[in-house]
Amino acid sequence: MKLDLLAVGAHPDDVELGCGATIAKEVHNGKQVGIIDLTRGELGTRGTIQTRKTEANSAAEILGVALRDNMGFADGFFVNDKEHQIELVKKIRAYQPEIVLCNAIDDRHIDHGKGSKLVSDACFLSGLVKIETTNNEGENQKPWRPKFVYHFIQWKNLEPDIVVDVSGYLDTKMKAVLAYETQFYSEDSKEPETPISSKNFTDSVIYRARDLGRLIGVEAGEGFTVERYPAVNSIFDLK
Repeated sequence: MKLDLLAVGAHPDDVELGCGATIAKEVHNGKQVGIIDLTRGELGTRGTIQTRKTEANSAAEILGVALRDNMGFADGFFVNDKEHQIELVKKIRAYQPEIVLCNAIDDRHIDHGKGSKLVSDACFLSGLVKIETTNNEGENQKPWRPKFVYHFIQWKNLEPDIVVDVSGYLDTKMKAVLAYETQFYSEDSKEPETPISSKNFTDSVIYRARDLGRLIGVEAGEGFTVERYPAVNSIFDLK
């Protein structure tokens, strides 16, 4: 399936938290959007592999994406090496996204920075002719390099290079986030407390979006850092 946009996160719920509203907006705009989770989140304090899978599928349905895939890499222990890169190259060549969104370049969780670099490197390698890969049917894959790789913002308040206007899509984002019932705040929960299980954290997702929106003069925004600056044809194309 040819995708316009592919969002990749180290854990189920990373994508929803980092760029859920951007995804919802582009789906509404008719774009083909997919999600890949690098791990099953099996080291998470709350929930299980099965509950995370069920929640991820529910969130994907809320966002309306065309597909959701999981690499099955080891939570906490995957590395940015040839083996992992090649597996991602196969996915990038299979889906041929124009744009890839991925984890923050620097963050509290060690998997986020690792995942960010792994995806970025795989996107570059995917364009090299002399790297040969095959799909699940054993057919040779053609090289493919996404036009842009953008990194969403997670725990740390990184300075965004671009802010996307997501006004009108914040509610959809939050519905997708809260589909992860085992992970986030509930006054009835008996699960252990984690850095993301407080009401303050859930509220912070909303007030960050409101604040980024304030900075660009709209209702809500999502911020991204970039590796290569997007170009515009005219200075008047900037808003």
